[in-house]
Amino acid sequence: MADADYDVVIIGGGPGGYVAAIRASQLGLKTALVENQDIGGVCLNWGCIPSKALLRNAEVLTLFQRAEEFGISFDNLSYDFGKAIARSRTVVKRLTTGVAALLKKNKVDHIKGYARLKDAHAIEVEMEGGSQTLAAKNVIIATGARSRPIPGLEVDGETLITSREALELHEVPSPVVIVGGGATGVEFAYLYHAYGADVIVVEMLPHLVPNEDEEIGEQLERSFTRRGIKVLTGSQVKEVKKGKAGVKLTVESPEGVKELDCQKVLVAVGVQGNSDGLGLAELGIEIEKSFIKVDEKMQTSVPGIYAIGDVTGKLLLAHVAQAQGILAVETIAGMESPALDYKKMPRATYCQPQVTSFGYTEKEAVDMGYSVKVGRFPFRANGKSLALGETEGLVKLVTDGDSGEILGAHMIGTEVTEMLPELTMTSLLEGTVKELGWLVHSHPTLSEAVKEAALAVDGLAIHI
Repeated sequence: MADADYDVVIIGGGPGGYVAAIRASQLGLKTALVENQDIGGVCLNWGCIPSKALLRNAEVLTLFQRAEEFGISFDNLSYDFGKAIARSRTVVKRLTTGVAALLKKNKVDHIKGYARLKDAHAIEVEMEGGSQTLAAKNVIIATGARSRPIPGLEVDGETLITSREALELHEVPSPVVIVGGGATGVEFAYLYHAYGADVIVVEMLPHLVPNEDEEIGEQLERSFTRRGIKVLTGSQVKEVKKGKAGVKLTVESPEGVKELDCQKVLVAVGVQGNSDGLGLAELGIEIEKSFIKVDEKMQTSVPGIYAIGDVTGKLLLAHVAQAQGILAVETIAGMESPALDYKKMPRATYCQPQVTSFGYTEKEAVDMGYSVKVGRFPFRANGKSLALGETEGLVKLVTDGDSGEILGAHMIGTEVTEMLPELTMTSLLEGTVKELGWLVHSHPTLSEAVKEAALAVDGLAIHI
C-alpha cells in the first residue's frame, strides 16, 4: 500500500519542477514535489540568480571605475568581493523563501528526500529517518543536469572548479583561466575582470558564445579584448599541471602552443543529465547520453512518465524548463497546448555587453535555403546609448527576403536581454519587418535600434 496517493508527483524542485507543481495545483491536480536540496534547484541557488546578482555588482563597480567620463571624481575606491557574494546569497534566500511560500499557498506537498521509481506509478522516497512510498497517476522527472567530467580537466573543487564552487569564493582568483567561452564562461570572465583579475578565456571553437551568430561572437571578442580580457579562440587545453603555486596549462592555439600560469581554472564546458539513480533503466525509459528522450508533449517512452528541463537535454535554460513543465502538466490535465519551438526560444547571456537572440543565425538561414536579407543598426547611432555612455553593440535581424518574416534576431549591447520580447512576440504573431518598421517607439530609447534594424532590411533606416 502507498503512503500517499497523488495525481502528479514531480521529482526535482528546480525552475521546471516547481513551476510544474504550481500549474498542476492550479488545474486541480493533487500534487507532490520531491526535492532533497533547496527549492529552486541550481538556477535559483547556484546558477542564474546568484550569478546575476554578482554581475550587477560588477556593473556598479565598472561605473565607478568610469566615473571621470561622467564628470565625477573621488578618492580611495575600495570594494569587497566577499560582500558581493554575501549579497548574492541574500538575494537567493529571498527568492527561494518566496517559492516555498508559493508551493504552500498552492497546497503542493513538498517532500524532502531522494526519489526512485519502483514502477511507473510508485515512487519510493528515502528521507531522514526512513522512507515513504508515493502512488502517482503521473510522474514528472525534473532532476536537471550537472557538470560532466572532461578528461584532463577533472574538477577537484580547489584549483579546478566549476561555477558551483566559483559562487562560493570570497576572493577573486587571479590570474584565472576560464575553459569554455559559452554563456557561463563569458559571464564569469566579465565578473572577475571587473574585480581586477587577470582573465584568459580558452574556447575550442572559432568564436566566443559559439551558439550565437558569428558576427555577435566577433563583436564580443573585440569588446573583451578592449577591456583587457585575453581571448584564445580555436584553442584547446592539452595538459594541466597542478603545483603549490597554482596551475600550469598547456594550450594549443592557432598561434602555437602556449603555457598559461594561473591561480585557478574555471571549467565551464560539458554537462550531463541527472538521470542516474532513479530506476529509469529498469522501467525501460529511453535515455541517450544521460539525457531522457521525450516527445513533443514531454512524455517519455513509458506512458504516464514525463521529463522536463535540463535532464531532457533539449535546451538547457531555466525558462525552457518552465515552459516544458507547464506543457507536461497541461497535457496530463487533458488540455490542448501547443508544442514548443526550441529554435524560437529566447537565449540570453549577461556579461557586458549583454548578448541575446532567438531563431536562426545568418549562416543557418542561408544553409536552409532562405533568400536572406539582413538589417543591422549599431548602438553608437542610438541617442539613448550615447546618453548612457554605452555605445557598444548592434541589433541584427535575419529575415526572409521574400516574405519579410523574421527568421532570427541577434543583439549585443547594454540591457539587450530586456529588448528581445518585442521581436519574439512579432514572430509569434507572424509579423514582419514591415510591421516593426511601422511601430512607433518612444524616444530616446534603446529599443529604437530594433525599429531602425527592421527598416535597414530594406535600406530605409533613418539614423545611419
